[in-house]
Amino acid sequence: MTDFLPTGIQLTYLIAASLFILGLKKLGSPATARQGNFVAAVGMLLAIVATMLDSHVLNYEMILIGLAIGSVIGVIGAYKVQMTEMPQMVGLLNGLGGAASGLVAIAEFWRLRQYNELVSVDANISMLLDVLIGGVTFTGSTLAFAKLQGLVTGKPIKFPFQKAFNALLLVTFIAGGAYLLIAPHNLPVFAAVTIVSLILGVMFVIPIGGGDMPVVISLLNSFSGLAAAAAGFVVMNNMLIIAGALVGASGIILTEIMCKAMNRSLISVLFDAFGSEAGAVASAGSGDTGDKSVRSIDPEEGAMMLGYARSVVIVPGYGMAVAQAQHGVRELADQLERMGVDVKYAIHPVAGRMPGHMNVLLAEANVPYEQLHDMEDINPQFDQTDVALIIGANDVVNPAARTDESSPIYGMPILEVDRAKHTIVIKRGMSAGFAGVENELFYKDKTTMLFGSAKDMVGKLVSEVKQL
Repeated sequence: MTDFLPTGIQLTYLIAASLFILGLKKLGSPATARQGNFVAAVGMLLAIVATMLDSHVLNYEMILIGLAIGSVIGVIGAYKVQMTEMPQMVGLLNGLGGAASGLVAIAEFWRLRQYNELVSVDANISMLLDVLIGGVTFTGSTLAFAKLQGLVTGKPIKFPFQKAFNALLLVTFIAGGAYLLIAPHNLPVFAAVTIVSLILGVMFVIPIGGGDMPVVISLLNSFSGLAAAAAGFVVMNNMLIIAGALVGASGIILTEIMCKAMNRSLISVLFDAFGSEAGAVASAGSGDTGDKSVRSIDPEEGAMMLGYARSVVIVPGYGMAVAQAQHGVRELADQLERMGVDVKYAIHPVAGRMPGHMNVLLAEANVPYEQLHDMEDINPQFDQTDVALIIGANDVVNPAARTDESSPIYGMPILEVDRAKHTIVIKRGMSAGFAGVENELFYKDKTTMLFGSAKDMVGKLVSEVKQL
């Protein structure tokens, strides 16, 4: 029995790792995402049980208490947090993951120091990497949460010699880490490098603006996985190493997808953030901005355009999320379908504050997965679309990305709604998007503006469509 237990634990870890990979595969599609989440959760349960059966576990009572407390918090959070607050939730969970991994390294350092055990170079490097990545993930994700929640400004924060200060922090960490390789039990130096890692996390996020939050969240998610993998090397746990590596790799891939969707390099996102939440604002419905003019309509006119169309493509954006209009949008789509209108949804990868934000919101409203289309699929169909209905989206539908070489968003892949026969834009006013760039779409001859809150305007459209 004693010989079988270590083998059984490793076999269980192998099964859990296989479930993680299968879960990640299923998370790649909205249609199978829930199933993938469940499969990965089963894998994690197996990994936890196998670890608790390990003979190195000394205090089952404290572990069970921690599991109970964490489960209660998780259940309450799952029921209380609104879908529109999911980006904040993801950022917070990333931070907690980084903190947990960093605490593993701190606990291991304390144990080795208390018993004055010999620390190998590879173990020391693993602890230092765990502290660095875990610390950066914790404070960086916490600050990202605060930006998304509106607790601090979402604008890029920069100051003189900022890059030099960041470089000094990194050099300080490297110097402290090098000293710990010689004197691995030095508590003041270890505490200093831990504090430096926490400061680096703050400095990493403050110069990044709200428009780049999808990239930041996916990158910090990757960091949380790398921190977990480093923690696995610290405590020599194969499951932590595998799970952390999977999360880290998938996060990096997702980050690359986000950067591609914005036509920006990761370096430019991290060190040359564009835009702010400010922008030129015209009064809602004023119909004129300088020598340009816009045409505004009322819900009755909008309902007639939608109700008598053969095909409608709905483009959700962050404005829909803020107004929590996703249920009204589903009701509008259902009503149009009853009238024989072909309704589809066009999803841009960065139309929100986290990757997949629009998919999550529409899934909450039970929008059929087969109606969701990505850019590559839907863009060729806009030429045959009667009406494109944009709800709170801005930069991701701006034709300047395709036509204006001087624009900061030039080259960014967009949803080409301006190719549709008619375009209706639901928006509170004429403010610029996160990139701070004026949207050419608003002034096109085929574009009409429906000014107001997304939730109110969609509700009025539903009422008017029912009367047709």
